[in-house]
Amino acid sequence: MNTQTHPYVGMWVTEDGHVRHELLPNGRYDEARGARKSAYQGRYAVTGNHIDYWDDTGFTADGDFIDGVLHHGGMILYREP
Repeated sequence: MNTQTHPYVGMWVTEDGHVRHELLPNGRYDEARGARKSAYQGRYAVTGNHIDYWDDTGFTADGDFIDGVLHHGGMILYREP
């Protein structure tokens, strides 16, 4: 996957704006929670509409893009224009 041109690269945000999840073009992500910038960071890989995360602290997570919405860890995140 060429992440630099992948359509999922960019900022994904919960409806209330509390969680801001940025998928960077270099295959890394940076997640903010409320006022806490860079609360979680790591790498990610997208296969089809599925995303896998490997946090720098060692935990893993995943999610799915469904109809232009990211479902991840019990959260629903919307693409920020």
